[in-house]
Amino acid sequence: MISLNSALRASVIISSLIYANLYSPVTTAQTDAPFAPVIAAEYLPKNIIYLIGDGMGPAYTTAYRYYSDDPNTKRVDKTIFDQLLVGMSSTYPDDDTYVTDSAASATALATSYKTYNGAISVDHQGGPFPTLLEMAKAQGKVTAVVVTSQINHATPASFLAHNESRRNYNQIADSYLSNLIQKRPIADLMLGGGTQYFVRDDRDLTAEFEEYGYQYVDKLSDLNSLERLPALGLFAAKGLPAALESKDPHRLASMTRKSLALLSNQDSPFVMMIEASQIDWCGHSNDIACAMNEMDDFAKTLSLAKRYVDNHPDTLLVATADHSTGGLTLGRDGTYQWRGQLLHQVHSLPRTIAKLIVESPEVLNDFASFSAFLHPHIGITIKENTLDGLRRKLNSRLSTHKPQQEISDDLKQVIDKLTYTGWTTGGHDAIDVPVYAYGKGALYFRGHQDNTEIAATLIQMVKSERYKSK
Repeated sequence: MISLNSALRASVIISSLIYANLYSPVTTAQTDAPFAPVIAAEYLPKNIIYLIGDGMGPAYTTAYRYYSDDPNTKRVDKTIFDQLLVGMSSTYPDDDTYVTDSAASATALATSYKTYNGAISVDHQGGPFPTLLEMAKAQGKVTAVVVTSQINHATPASFLAHNESRRNYNQIADSYLSNLIQKRPIADLMLGGGTQYFVRDDRDLTAEFEEYGYQYVDKLSDLNSLERLPALGLFAAKGLPAALESKDPHRLASMTRKSLALLSNQDSPFVMMIEASQIDWCGHSNDIACAMNEMDDFAKTLSLAKRYVDNHPDTLLVATADHSTGGLTLGRDGTYQWRGQLLHQVHSLPRTIAKLIVESPEVLNDFASFSAFLHPHIGITIKENTLDGLRRKLNSRLSTHKPQQEISDDLKQVIDKLTYTGWTTGGHDAIDVPVYAYGKGALYFRGHQDNTEIAATLIQMVKSERYKSK
């Protein structure tokens, strides 16, 4: 006799394949779909805000709690991450490594299917998996992607495209105008970076988007000039400037605020994916000051999304990470301490400081010159003998093959020692990541889930006929 769970699982698989055949522009990959619960009607959200902190493992949210804490109070303040935490998620790819890259994990979060590292929403044979935003578009919903990377980077691409390699940036960008649903591009709103891939000598994709009726801006300062959908905003050649050195350190929150205003003016329900892309980039660089500033932008964005849900209770907020990056540890060398508050005194990225030193090596000539140069960038108190030792070390780097990189690494290590921060890798790790949920349907994300199950539940919600738009 067939069990109820088996019957439900079969129903989910069959309906997913039928739906894919109806709406995917190419033949769909065949594989086992994860089980997703049947969503009770009263918990079906009208709108979905899906947030991803790229590389944001649990050490990052813990570090942010202590970094952002008010040192004048004894009790450690809870962050927005603490308030919305509902569970954890596994992130392994479709192989035996257990350590995913951003493409495989984003594919899982966008489609509910596992794949190989590097793949953009395709299986091992190159067959496409239908994505959450493709399904939302087919349902007549308004769709949006907001990121701090280029909009054709691994995570946003996995919601909008299908490609055998995340590195095919131009192909992926081109596909945003060929992978169509109902003769329209998948996303009604795209904000982020990537002009070098969209405005090329061989093709100007922005002009082609304008032919589809998209309003286009290429300066973040012009963000508020966007008055309608569809719209496209590309604010950097690749990724946006890092939060630590940006004119708008909360640029993801700013883009999210504008996006929600534009989406709220539409009659149709919306599905929106937001990515704090550069937490991961800071982790790869083992740059803790960089990471905490990106986390602060993401925290502001998450708080903004929560307020939107408070004012629109028919909306669901789901947030998670695609993986953890860097093997971050709070505490190092056997010392029971972490001094993350000192990071507020770091005002420039180590790579920027290194570039200035290479361009003006005379700042290393003597202790007074170096101290005067460094203090505006790193205001942390450093013992004179330690600081002078650093000066001599950096001076020796000037004659090396890659002086700028080595000086940057030396500066990061100094900051790590002062704050007792540790790292185990310049890549990703296999640590489970946190899951956050709030609003209509949030209870379906409690406990431990695989990343495919998060997507499968969201897909069930999106495919519901309740909020289908004509």
